[in-house]
Amino acid sequence: MRNFFFGLFLLTFDFTLVPCFAQPAEYRMTKADYVEKYKDIAIKEMLQNGIPASITLAQGILESDAGNSALAMYANNHFGIKCHKDWTGEKYIQDDDARDECFRKYKTAEESFDDHSEFLKTRGRYAFLFELRKTDYKGWADGLKEAGYATDKSYAMRLIKIIDDNKLHQYDRMQEVSIEKKEKKKTEQQIIKPVVISTAPAKKIFLNNQIKYVVVQDGDTYYKIAHQFNMRLWQLHNYNETGRQTCLQAGDIVYLQPKRRHSQKEESHTVRWGETMYYISQLYGIKMRHLYRLNNIPDGQEPGTGQKIVLKK
Repeated sequence: MRNFFFGLFLLTFDFTLVPCFAQPAEYRMTKADYVEKYKDIAIKEMLQNGIPASITLAQGILESDAGNSALAMYANNHFGIKCHKDWTGEKYIQDDDARDECFRKYKTAEESFDDHSEFLKTRGRYAFLFELRKTDYKGWADGLKEAGYATDKSYAMRLIKIIDDNKLHQYDRMQEVSIEKKEKKKTEQQIIKPVVISTAPAKKIFLNNQIKYVVVQDGDTYYKIAHQFNMRLWQLHNYNETGRQTCLQAGDIVYLQPKRRHSQKEESHTVRWGETMYYISQLYGIKMRHLYRLNNIPDGQEPGTGQKIVLKK
């Protein structure tokens, strides 16, 4: 009887402790959640400092376990940057390659992103990376590994996989447009605007191939975007070459103006696994029929992995 009551006590003790210390799986941030939460900061850092947004996001996902690591949650450190001799801010101690290592602690996650950019810009061994194009995320990934950012031999491959799996390279082509300044300049020059749109403060407008576009968020539809920008629904479907039954997914590009005949900057694109002609058309802002003509590909035929797609004459 004595052993029975002792066992009952242990059973009760276990059930009271588990809810206090076990973190339900639903509280974990997914990679998609991480991208949605921090992509605007990564794009801002790219525009200000020249580091591809895809690289920043991929490193953040990898180094912080998509924001779920103790270092990210308790120190807002998303890039695993250690204190080093020049660090004068707050510190967070945890085991890493050795016991009780010192990591930088930030007040906000955005401070971590800012410091990540500053870290790469001010360390001489990373200087060669800034000679690469912002769209060359594979070169950046390989360069970070060669420069010694991480000791993991597969570091570059892991970054590239995260970027490809989550289509993070689309953010490397973003350029935020100052709507008020451009519209004022056009008014002064008495240029007729082909499409009249609102500034829609809740949604940022970007520029690709000199075409205005927005990035789809959860819950967006063509009808909702058309309403936000005072446009006709048929215009969005026409500009993006889609049918009325087309569904949008978070991260998709929706152009607010007609796409062009060719790319103004990029010469070609090497097809990655799963990419279609429509995906490439949206990625570079080129009309589908012109993309097919530039490459002498029959309409409706899809390219193969590794195939080189010409983007301009």
